Amino acid sequence: MQEWVSLVQEIGFPILVSFYLLYRIETKLDAIHTAIISMHQN
Repeated sequence: MQEWVSLVQEIGFPILVSFYLLYRIETKLDAIHTAIISMHQN
């Protein structure tokens, strides 16, 4: 059981941080995409 806890601590936290950062980047890319599309239409 201790092996699983250490595995989650070592691997789970970096995965969680990576998914969080990818989500933040995705929302910013969506905003940039929307801005470019609106500029192109004008």
